[in-house]
Amino acid sequence: MRFFEQHDITFELYQRYVSLTINKDFAHQLSGSVFIAGEQDSEQSFRRRELLAVEEQAKQNQIIKEHGEQHFRNQVKTKFFTRVGSEFNSEIEDKAHFFQQFLKIEGAVADILEILSLRAASINRISPLVRSLDWLSNDVVNLVNKPQYRKNSDVTVSDSNLAISYIGLENLKLVMPTFILKHWLPTSTAPHPLMKRKLWNDSLSVALGSRVLAESHGIDWYHAFAAGMMSNLGVLATTRCFMAKFNEIYNQEVKEAYDNRDKRLHDALVSLEGSPELLLEHILNRGYTVGADLVEQMRFDRLPITEPLFDLGFGTNCKQMSDIAKIVVKAKAYVMFRSLAKDDLIDNDEAKLLLSSANLTAADVSLLKKSDIDHIKLNFK
Repeated sequence: MRFFEQHDITFELYQRYVSLTINKDFAHQLSGSVFIAGEQDSEQSFRRRELLAVEEQAKQNQIIKEHGEQHFRNQVKTKFFTRVGSEFNSEIEDKAHFFQQFLKIEGAVADILEILSLRAASINRISPLVRSLDWLSNDVVNLVNKPQYRKNSDVTVSDSNLAISYIGLENLKLVMPTFILKHWLPTSTAPHPLMKRKLWNDSLSVALGSRVLAESHGIDWYHAFAAGMMSNLGVLATTRCFMAKFNEIYNQEVKEAYDNRDKRLHDALVSLEGSPELLLEHILNRGYTVGADLVEQMRFDRLPITEPLFDLGFGTNCKQMSDIAKIVVKAKAYVMFRSLAKDDLIDNDEAKLLLSSANLTAADVSLLKKSDIDHIKLNFK
């Protein structure tokens, strides 16, 4: 998000926030702190530290002994990640292919989101679109069959039309953007397994925070909620593409080394680990601009979120942004602050600068603190 690049400290905080999304230890490493979990002052902990010190010394001796082998592995790693970066960039640059073939974003998705923004929205207009998407039909059916939403515990709904009617239009304004963005999450974020959940949780919190702030500022809450949810689309897409390219190239090169009986190369490739630094770089450089490009490809005519997403992707001056973009920036800054504070990655002065840079007032912060921006609450009649 270019907005946070306007100040060195806010940009550093944004980097910490993204790195925390990738991996907690990685975030603490970048911030210069030492992250130690558990009972630090126990006898067991001191014994563990002594063992670690011995292991570390042995490891250093081994590195010195095998300097030539390590040099070779570094060369393999550099070459591998150079190829990953190159193919990632090629995939991203071909916008139409990336949208249609890689992400496979269906036209019905944009139609559903747009219809829900209209006064003339109706279940009859939305039902056939949902039915055309198997994954979305399954999601709405599974939702209404959850125990807390069943009218009759003995009846199971199996038809998406009936499920949508039961959910209702107002609930669909929350449900549809939520299910749609969840569908676009990376299939896997290994070797950073918690990243997928973190991406999802933060996307939802930004969207719900945008809704709360929009309602308090007299702005259409659905427009703000949809923009808040879609604001993380580029980050999801960037992560998904990087992970896909990493796995594709890794499997290909390991197989080639095995087939060629090149044990040295095979062992070097097997020892490779995911590069959080490279993933962080791609998210920082591409995440929000890719998101703006993807939303533009959806060609919304009446759902006014394309301009706000471009403001978020390219804008640095909050005063020049659209009202919806300003709301999403506020929600994003608050979610950043909350995430960093939870893991002791932000101090008081940094927090004040972050929140003030997004023009978050004391009233805004108070409202967000007392609001549940982590869970969607549906009201089924």
